[in-house]
Amino acid sequence: MPLILFALLALLTACAPQPASERSARTLVVPAARMRGFDPVQGGDVATFVAVARIYEGLLKYDYGALPYRLAPALAIALPEISPDGRIYRFTIKPTARFADDPCFVARGGQGRAVTAADVCYSLRRLLDPANRSPGVWTIEARILGAQAWRAAALASGRADYAAPIAGLRCPAPDRIEIELVAPDPQFPWVLALPYTAVVPREAVDYYGARFSEHPVGTGPFVLESWRRNYRVAYRRNPDWNRDARYETWGGRAAALPYLDRLVEWVIDDGATRWLAFLRGDLALFPDIGADEWDQVATAEGALRPELAARGIALTSHTGLDTFYIGFNQDDPVVGRKPALRQALAHAFDRETWRAYYRGRVVPARGPLPPGVAGYRDAPPYYPYDLKRARALLAEAGYPDGYDPATGRRLELTLAVGDTQADIRESTELLCSFFERLGIVVRAEYFPRPVFFRRLERREAQMFRLSWYGDYPDPENFLQLFYSPNASPGPNRVNLADPGYDEAFTAFRRLPPGPERAAQAAALEDRVMAAAPWLPLHHSRRVSLYHAAVQNLHATDFPYGIEQYLAIEERTDP
Repeated sequence: MPLILFALLALLTACAPQPASERSARTLVVPAARMRGFDPVQGGDVATFVAVARIYEGLLKYDYGALPYRLAPALAIALPEISPDGRIYRFTIKPTARFADDPCFVARGGQGRAVTAADVCYSLRRLLDPANRSPGVWTIEARILGAQAWRAAALASGRADYAAPIAGLRCPAPDRIEIELVAPDPQFPWVLALPYTAVVPREAVDYYGARFSEHPVGTGPFVLESWRRNYRVAYRRNPDWNRDARYETWGGRAAALPYLDRLVEWVIDDGATRWLAFLRGDLALFPDIGADEWDQVATAEGALRPELAARGIALTSHTGLDTFYIGFNQDDPVVGRKPALRQALAHAFDRETWRAYYRGRVVPARGPLPPGVAGYRDAPPYYPYDLKRARALLAEAGYPDGYDPATGRRLELTLAVGDTQADIRESTELLCSFFERLGIVVRAEYFPRPVFFRRLERREAQMFRLSWYGDYPDPENFLQLFYSPNASPGPNRVNLADPGYDEAFTAFRRLPPGPERAAQAAALEDRVMAAAPWLPLHHSRRVSLYHAAVQNLHATDFPYGIEQYLAIEERTDP
């Protein structure tokens, strides 16, 4: 056996899921990325959102498997009743919705309780509370009537008053809630399906305090069984979740949701180890095939290799509703103050080499809007690969031939990366090599994801490599990344401040779906790209593998809470 393979197998034995402890009927074992914890308002990355959505629910959710995407009720008994002027949304809480049993319910002897409209209002206040520094405050602050004033008062006093009214949050009955908006907003219901707006009990927040993120108490299909940070997470079925006896058919028979008894996640950073664990059957899924595995997975035509199909492995793929990019911190005195420098770097990006590196598994991005949303245009890039133009812009920025006149040395920039995996390092080195063609040095700095996001929230990164996965299928979700009230710690990670853009974006978000909305989305993208706060890299072509025993798996851009529908084919051993 080759020495390298022997070493990988040894590592696999030490770190990967073990058959004796994890393989059982109705247990799904999957790989996972490092995540922040289980506090809904502290989400902001896909891994954390996925974890939160297994335990918590909001008023609405995505209708799993439906295309085009649409919403369905979750904690609400039905989709909202909307007032004729489009500003008031009325919900009734499902009578069977109940928080799981937990020691935090001291007065009830640890027994959970029913969800009320007051819980919804409390959870939305937590999202607004400046003390929580939520990256998701943008979802409701400018939308709900009185939310900005309540948050401003909290900032001024240094403490949020949860008893103070918010004009747009009303509870006319214990099971009814009314949410009034500042103006009609056709996209608002999508926000209520985001894990940011999941409903939490105040008892848990008070009981666990700073450790609340480690002790989730939700209403969802699973409860937390154990968590060893950055290593392993185990969930078990919530026995009280399906009180209204929801049944769906799979495998020719009906079964109550969720289908799984347990869900186990392993954090395996090494791609080769993760791949071997999947082939061995210790992992049921292998999401987002990387460059290192591609040749082992696909033929030259992009089809699944026959030998994998013969082992009961299947493939699913779709173009992601996402944009991968390099961000330029507008607060930085170098890249933030010199648009010609940012434009020079954009012209140095070699799209064809980048696409070849990814074996054609990416769609080159021309701007923030991905295929599938209104306003996207299949057109030439704003900044095509052009080294001559790039060098001219570099000189215009004050760095002729890449040299800084102030030091007499080559200009050096830093690029923060929130991933330490080998394929990310390799592709980042390729990016840096593009910029070297201009005579400048871009030095990559690699951080664990939690540290990386803290640096972004504190505006400490000069340049950074990041992606945005659509929270909902509308251009607003991508264009709000440049709205100045959403600056860090919000999703406007580049901290762009353009009053003209803000005004146009505010008017755009109130438009109903249609040609005018699409045209305005395209115009906003044009304005952003003229300023070049981003260097758009690509949109992903997501390819995932799974073992045939996994049932009900559909490709989706919104994987939040989907595990309630997944099942493992039950086998009868001889």
